[in-house]
Amino acid sequence: MRGVLRPGLAICARPLGHAVLRGVVILTLAAWLALGCWAPAASAEEGMWLPSQLPGLAEELQAAGLELDAGKLGDLSSYPLGAVVSLGGCTASFVSDQGLVVTNHHCAYGSIQHNSTPANNILEHGFLAQTVADELPAAPGSRVLVTLAIEDVTARILAAVPAGARGQERFDAIEAAEKALVAECEQQEGVRCRVSSFHGGLSYQLITQLEIRDVRLVYAPARSVGKYGGEVDNWMWPRHTGDFSFLRAYVGPDGRPADPSPENVPYRPRHWLRVAPGGVADGDFVMVAGYPGRTSRYRLADEVAHTVDWYYPASIKVSRELLGHIERALERYPDARLTLAPMLSGIHNRTKNNEGMLVGFDRTDVVGAKREFESRLTAWINADPQLASRYGDVLGELRALVAEEQRDREQELYWGIANRWPMLGAASTLYRLAQERRKPDLEREPGFQERDLRRIRERMERIATSYDARVDRLVAFDRIKMYATLPAEQRVAVFDRYLGIAGGGGIDEGALNLKLDAMYAGTRLDDLATRLAWMDADVDAFAASDDPFIRLAVALYPVELEREAKEETLRGHFQEVRPRFMEALIAYQRSQGAAVYPDANATLRVTYGNVAGYHPQDAVWYEPFTKLEGLLEKETGVEPFDSPAALLDAIRAGDTGPYALASLGSVPVNLLSTLDTTGGNSGSPTLNRRGELVGLLFDGAWESLLSDYDYEPERVRSIHADVRYMLWVMDRVDGAHRLLREMGVEPRYAAR
Repeated sequence: MRGVLRPGLAICARPLGHAVLRGVVILTLAAWLALGCWAPAASAEEGMWLPSQLPGLAEELQAAGLELDAGKLGDLSSYPLGAVVSLGGCTASFVSDQGLVVTNHHCAYGSIQHNSTPANNILEHGFLAQTVADELPAAPGSRVLVTLAIEDVTARILAAVPAGARGQERFDAIEAAEKALVAECEQQEGVRCRVSSFHGGLSYQLITQLEIRDVRLVYAPARSVGKYGGEVDNWMWPRHTGDFSFLRAYVGPDGRPADPSPENVPYRPRHWLRVAPGGVADGDFVMVAGYPGRTSRYRLADEVAHTVDWYYPASIKVSRELLGHIERALERYPDARLTLAPMLSGIHNRTKNNEGMLVGFDRTDVVGAKREFESRLTAWINADPQLASRYGDVLGELRALVAEEQRDREQELYWGIANRWPMLGAASTLYRLAQERRKPDLEREPGFQERDLRRIRERMERIATSYDARVDRLVAFDRIKMYATLPAEQRVAVFDRYLGIAGGGGIDEGALNLKLDAMYAGTRLDDLATRLAWMDADVDAFAASDDPFIRLAVALYPVELEREAKEETLRGHFQEVRPRFMEALIAYQRSQGAAVYPDANATLRVTYGNVAGYHPQDAVWYEPFTKLEGLLEKETGVEPFDSPAALLDAIRAGDTGPYALASLGSVPVNLLSTLDTTGGNSGSPTLNRRGELVGLLFDGAWESLLSDYDYEPERVRSIHADVRYMLWVMDRVDGAHRLLREMGVEPRYAAR
């Protein structure tokens, strides 16, 4: 069990034994969690560490090669963490005092596509703003989020929960406490606040972020650089992908966050990363700071078994079917491919990730190891009467909740496919907004408060460049057919009646096609001005509407409320039981002197390790760097191996400038490290021992995908775009000399 079965060193206190547990376990565990007092793993590469934990890791970091003051490394207001930002799903970092932000090409993909047209397809050909005035608006809803403060609020959250509260009551109490904290926090101008839970609700943190809302696209290489290798190379090594792009953060003339406006000026960050043009070598210390999304290292064996045996196979099956339907529709309407490019990329990426997970699970018995660990934990609890009194059969309680959660798995999967239409989604969001606006703001559902109106508007705007009614109409038919394979008792009766699906699941295809034709012809929600106008409409206006998607959304509203209440009741039970399980697990591990750190949850983390190759299989060794010549070996001239002619000419000319790695004899393109990362880390800056930028993390190796559940130090490798390749492409191929100088790098080829 990753991060749980391996021994470690205590940071804040000696290992916790039974004598310490008796009478004080609840208070001390909460305090340790609030202070970030987990033990570091025996393997330095393992662990996505909270900023508050880094001072406690000072000896390990310095022994690993860090030259910065490790005691100050976790300071959000200092270098380098002060330069690391979230894009909301990806990570990025400031690289100049003018708000210039570097991230992955695939993280800026939506904004590149948003600004592309058939006549000016910058997704295909790339984009470089020659001046600041030429920079393009990023996709609606784009954000640069700068973390300003992290405060432990565990006591305030749990104090709001009535004694003995369970299920819906517990969920509502926690949600109300979180909303109150957020409302209090957002009295500060220009910030966005949220409460994040750790270890399933054992502790909570209030996170305050500066929310920069005016984001612009500055530079993106061509698709055949930024997405080189496409889905063929995705998650694979060796890799030759220039997965980097640049954005810029803008604020009002007063320096405060503002809506996009021509009057805005570049943001002046307190810190920005220094670029190290010399990069790193094999074995060098590296670290990454970023916002990893989700890991599941403390899930029960039953949860992991369900994921392996059912969820991943089922998800892969339906995703492949859906991709087939979309591709067939695009054969009929090929001009829609540009519009749907981000959606297609996302489905492909998620599907291949799931396939890689299954390969990893076939290689190792994660479920068996977890069952063995749970047996030891149960025996430890039962051996001490006080522990048994405190934790009881917490594992049995948690297993029962997991079984209940999995009971409706088919319905959840296929209903998610059936109702995921952009127009139905828009109608449902707008109608829910009308319903929620009848309540006081703090009583509204999260996502529909006054603080959320701007984001809802941006979602409505984003549809304009990501939706094609012709393709959506064809694929809607296929989605409904997939959903109709469910037994009648698992389907949604209101939905079935509206679309004319028979009780046994039979579909009159002719009638369904006529119904869908009428819905798409009769809606006006495909018009942006109409969508935005509905944001101000009241419930009565929705009830009187003859728009077919609005009528369906109104009919489904009671069903969705019922489903939501059921989900919240179950979540409330989990919020009661899982923290007790994690408390027991942490106490047991500390009694054994072993490491426990929190699962990733989209909060700021740091991980460190080294540049290193690995053995993926018997008799095979992967070097830690790829080089320019590898592009020539892969090149076919056909997508996805179709590099720009200027890039190929420069490689053939041996024109590496100052960007070559001597031991490699060429410019390194991508590099491998032992860093512990996951989704959300995309775009994270790769830093050297001095905290300087030496690359961008963008992927994990195929053999590493299992690391969301189980850490295997000999196999886990992260893939990074090497800074030397980034600089070489910018300098030699694309002529981004203005940006290089802005980052403090003198171009070699500016005079050509």
